[in-house]
Order: sequence, then C-alpha cells, then structure tokens
Amino acid sequence: MEDAPRPYRGLFVLDASQGIAGPYCATLLAACGADVVKIEPPAGDWSRGLSTRREGQSVMHVAFNRGKRSVVLDLQNERGRAAAAALAARADVMLEAFRPGVARRLGIVPEAGKPDVVFLSISGFGQRGPYAERPCTDGVAQAFTGMVALNAGMDGVPHRTGPIMAVDVTTGLSAFIAVQAALAEQQRDRLTGAAPRRRVLDVSLMHSAAALIGFNIAEHGLVGGPPGALNVPSGTYLAGDGRWVMVAMLRDPEFAQMCRVLDLPDLSADPRFTTYAARAEHRDTLLPLIREAFLKQPAAEWVRRFQAARMLCDLVNDPLSYLADPHVRATGSAVPLEQPGLGTMPFPVLPGLGPWSVKAPALGEHTAEVLAEFGIEA
Repeated sequence: MEDAPRPYRGLFVLDASQGIAGPYCATLLAACGADVVKIEPPAGDWSRGLSTRREGQSVMHVAFNRGKRSVVLDLQNERGRAAAAALAARADVMLEAFRPGVARRLGIVPEAGKPDVVFLSISGFGQRGPYAERPCTDGVAQAFTGMVALNAGMDGVPHRTGPIMAVDVTTGLSAFIAVQAALAEQQRDRLTGAAPRRRVLDVSLMHSAAALIGFNIAEHGLVGGPPGALNVPSGTYLAGDGRWVMVAMLRDPEFAQMCRVLDLPDLSADPRFTTYAARAEHRDTLLPLIREAFLKQPAAEWVRRFQAARMLCDLVNDPLSYLADPHVRATGSAVPLEQPGLGTMPFPVLPGLGPWSVKAPALGEHTAEVLAEFGIEA
C-alpha cells in the first residue's frame, strides 16, 4: 500500500513500557512513521519470555514491538537513569507502564521530557483512586469490569475471552488513539500560535475493558440488572461433520428464514418463538431443537444454504484456516514477516495502514547506535 499514511515521520518516541498494551501503542506509532526507541532492562521486556521462543525472541514480543530500536539501560543505577533522562529530554512522546509511583522513582516522568511532550502512563486501574497500586492483568480486568460475567459458556461457567489478550490489545489501541488526539491538539495549538503545552495521558486496562463493553454496561445500568438475551437464537452451532457454524440475526423476521433453511418451517409459527423476547424466554426449549437440526448436514452445506438465503453465516475458522481462505489470500490480508531467530511469520495487515513488515529488535541491538546518535556516554 504505497499511499499508506505515515504522518509521524520525524517524531521521536521513547517507549519505556513492557508487555502488550504500551508496546503495542508504540508499535502503531512506528507503523505511522515514528522513530521509536524502546528502553529495556538487562533481562529484557518480560514478553520476550512468553509464547513460542527461539534465539532470544518470542512471537509475543515480535507482535508488539515491531519497528523499534532496542536500548538496554539499567534504571536501577544512576548511570542508566542518566542515559534515560538524556533520551527523555529529546522525546516528543514518552510511554511508561509501571505501577503508579515506580516510574517517578526511576525518573520516567513528564517533567523529564520536552516542554510539549505527550506523556502516556498505562496501568491496571489508573493513576488515582484506592486501587491505583493494584497489579492487574488482562484476565483480572475482564473479571473486574463484568466482561467475564457476560461471557457465560454453554457449560454455564463465566469465562474470560479465551487465549487472546483482548483487554491488553484494546488498551494499546485506546492509548494510540489518545496519543494521536494529543498530537493533533498540539498541532492545532501551533497553527494558532499558542505556546507548546505538555499533555499527560492516563490510560488503564480497567477503563479500556469497560469501554469495550460500554453498550452492555449502559444497558445493565438502565434496567438495573441483566437485560434479556440478545438476538436468540443467534450463535454457534455444531454441524454434522464436527465443525462449527456461526449464524447471526439482526431483525426479528429473520428467524422465519432461519427455520426455512433448517427445514423447521413450523417452528417460526409457534407462539413461544415469534419474537426475540419470546425466544429468549423459551430458549431452553428452542435451542435443543436448533442444535439437533444443525447435526443433519456438514458445516459447509449449512453455510452455503444460509448465505444463499442472504443470511449472516460463516464457518468458525481457526487462525490457520483463516490464513488459507481464498478471500484472505486474494486481498493480501496477511503479510509475511522475516524475523531473525524465529523465521517467517504471517501478520495481519494493520487496518487502514496496510501491509507493514518490519522486524522487532533483538535485546539491546541498538544500544550503542542510539546512545552515540544522541551524544550520550555509554
């Protein structure tokens, strides 16, 4: 995508975060053209130790640290803190993801940056409040905000959203949005001749998880409890060949169409099932009938029938079957990345930014280069 936007060429970003949320925000800035220098402790970002690993790299670290330069600094000693301060003094954007208070002890503070630095702090519960110093993870944020309670499985047990880091990634996206808004506001100020002003941003896993389920929180608050089930019987169904199918409905009359596709035309006339509300009330009677019907044909046949009827339906893919899909291949929706130490990996294109195949740095790969570039004594 030759015309992909790269608006942050010349922007210097100092990334002192680890894990997923902060690093992902910084990687998106790198994808938009920014020069991102990542400060790592001598042991490296802890994400280097998770997921599939080879030769000092991990798939998790690569996914959230592409396009950066890695500088190893020990912020526990004075020399490391002095080098970090010298880098901070040049930064247009700074990111940290320590627990509140830790960054200040290490000197990673807004005052260390330029007068108009955009300073972003990412934490579990935010920089203020009684829970500010609590540790937090993706799963804890999902549980705390109600996301887990909303995700009850067929076993009746509430679950987190599986192995994906939904809240961590959403927090990274939220941080990226907030940084872009601050940079745009600064540009507006410059155009009007206003003096440069520092922006300090506070993004938390808690707020990002809550924003992800904002509709659900609003509806629960409005009715004072759990609302009725939505769009019954939309959902996933096991087909006769052992594969799963997803069917979605947006309008009440689509249930009659679903029944025709499933060869259950009399079901839509049953007064227990004529509206969304009625179907939600009698779901324990309805769903076994729907599940039994799906077992009579293989998944691909059901998808063919539903799509021929112009209904929302598709196979439940795993990541490999997604990559192998002809539409994904035809649209170039996955881009190979050659990562030293790991080999070739497929990465999805960045929505709106297009294909971006840039490797992640080895631990401390650019320490000497960056310190020399900024005139900092090694």
